[in-house]
Amino acid sequence: MNFGAKGTIGDADIVVTDSTQYQSVQGFGSTLTDSAALVLSQLKTKNSAAYWDLLKYMYDPTDGANSAGFTFLRISLGASDFSASVYSYDDSSGDTGLSKFTLNNAPSYLFATIKDIQSINSILKPYILPWSPPGWMKSGTMKGGSLQSQYVTSYANYLLKCVQGFNSKGILPYIISIQNEPQNSDSTYPSTSMSASQMGQIGTALRTLLNNNGFGSVRIVGYEHNWDNAATYPVQLMQSYGSAFSGVAFHCYGGGVSQQDSFHSKYPSKEIYFTECAGTIGSDWWSDIKWYFDNLWIGATEHNAQSGMMWSLAARADGSPMLPGTDSCGGSGGCRGVVTVNTDGTWSVNQEFISMAHASKAVLPRDINGPTGKRIAVSIGGTLSAYLRVGAYVTGRASSSDWNRYSLVVVNWYDHDSNGNWNPQSIRTTIEFRGQQVTYTFPVGVTTLWWYAPATYFSGNATSEKSNPRFGGGQQVVFAQDK
Repeated sequence: MNFGAKGTIGDADIVVTDSTQYQSVQGFGSTLTDSAALVLSQLKTKNSAAYWDLLKYMYDPTDGANSAGFTFLRISLGASDFSASVYSYDDSSGDTGLSKFTLNNAPSYLFATIKDIQSINSILKPYILPWSPPGWMKSGTMKGGSLQSQYVTSYANYLLKCVQGFNSKGILPYIISIQNEPQNSDSTYPSTSMSASQMGQIGTALRTLLNNNGFGSVRIVGYEHNWDNAATYPVQLMQSYGSAFSGVAFHCYGGGVSQQDSFHSKYPSKEIYFTECAGTIGSDWWSDIKWYFDNLWIGATEHNAQSGMMWSLAARADGSPMLPGTDSCGGSGGCRGVVTVNTDGTWSVNQEFISMAHASKAVLPRDINGPTGKRIAVSIGGTLSAYLRVGAYVTGRASSSDWNRYSLVVVNWYDHDSNGNWNPQSIRTTIEFRGQQVTYTFPVGVTTLWWYAPATYFSGNATSEKSNPRFGGGQQVVFAQDK
């Protein structure tokens, strides 16, 4: 389909304004918990071909590949609620010099899985963070509690050693976050309460250590908790310690996505990352997909997030394995993995994968060493506009002479009639771009479209080769009448 002269608009009308650009969207991904690494390693042993097919389906960033191209991999520093046991990288009590520090306390399958993913995705962005400091820096246990103030400096050095240790394994962190969910102290799994002041002190010390040891490129991110306190904790963190932090991260378990704006309005130059939300076993597939787009894959980026991530990358169908005794996810499963790995050597993808993959494909670099996509302005009109949820992006090119890629992610949720009966309706939609128009009919479901056009808008003959954008392709998840 080629864009042409403007005419009558469709039942919905999407207007893309690429002259208005916002933040870069660095990518999407999930957390490689110890449990996720375990079930993936067991798949590798049981069915090596299936294992590599799954990793490629998730992480291959090649333009045009049949894959999601996830680019973020979030990794816990030590145990989390999805580990086989409780451990840190230095469990020697009183070892303030950290002479006993070792990454070998982590299960070997964790780093083996990371390296396998890296072999598929050379632009992977490792995102590392702890669920707890070593227990001896607290009250003797990693489960709940808080860091004792006399160990702030030791803990900053511990985090430096984490960065150095990962780098020695060929895994240079893109981001290190100071503490997962610092307003959550749970006695059943590794967790820590940490004030904004204490996080700021640790971050400030760590920033100096990273800079002095050749890791100036590693970003430090703070907060890492729910939307509902976006106007308090992360703002307080930036007020006194902002120079140490590139930005903050949010989770979905409290409040609403628009609350990201209460932070962004005060610190518009600081980065925002969305880093965690867990699917619930037994929930409705299509309802979840609509919610994810409305709040995460489109919603979070509309509110200035540079990333979108889910919780555990892989799990059994019942959400296992988890840390024995944890009350996380209800204590007996409940959290669904992005993919399900079965004991018989098979796997399947869940609604978290399907929805996030569409968003990822829209912003992946078009070229090797090229930039990721940027969010651009988009508006929707027409009589059925309320049934479309739309995100728009532009991806630059490695060579300035190549045409940019422009992408739309469109969710059509016109799925019920006025009486609440399932009755999916396609929507005939016009798309306006640079004064030109094309028509596309979106079925109920998710559609990602992309086209190419020069970076600079050329006035004059609207049908000339230099100004006529052309569709390049797309992908869909379509819902049939008999769903």
